[in-house]
Amino acid sequence: MNFRELEIKGVIEITPTVFNDSRGYFFEFFHRQTFAKNGIAEDFLQDNHSYSLPGVIRGLHFQKTPHAQGKLVRVLKGKIFDVAVDLRRDSPTFGQSISLIMDDQKHNMIYIPGGFAHGFAAMEESIVNYKCTALYHKESECGIRFDDPRLNIQWPVDQAIVSDKDKILKSFDELVKLGEI
Repeated sequence: MNFRELEIKGVIEITPTVFNDSRGYFFEFFHRQTFAKNGIAEDFLQDNHSYSLPGVIRGLHFQKTPHAQGKLVRVLKGKIFDVAVDLRRDSPTFGQSISLIMDDQKHNMIYIPGGFAHGFAAMEESIVNYKCTALYHKESECGIRFDDPRLNIQWPVDQAIVSDKDKILKSFDELVKLGEI
């Protein structure tokens, strides 16, 4: 298993060792001790699963402290453009985003610690699974508009399909001004 910290501290791409043979393939996608040795010593408390059609954008979602969720995201089927936005006020990369393409061929995953907004665009029909370090807490739920001009995320979809709930999210700057971030 290969662990690679990305350009924003704490965000890690994990690429498992895949064993292929005539029957198919096998890989270990989570091993607590191996993850801990590589800086991810989290207790995952909840698993989430989503199915998305091509062009669907989910996010940018987060839960406010003290219910912030770290996430281990992986693609079971398809291909996604995954995005994390740093919401940690004391971070030198506060307000910056990072993206990664993940798919069911490479089997790569991303670990996003608490203190980040997260979202993804389905580049093809996709099934995504993610483990969370905190349980869902409705009162802490929040999000940033996917098309926030300040963030300037270059989503790789021609026609974004976004939920009604996500269409009315506030901008990053509005959330900062309101003290939500």
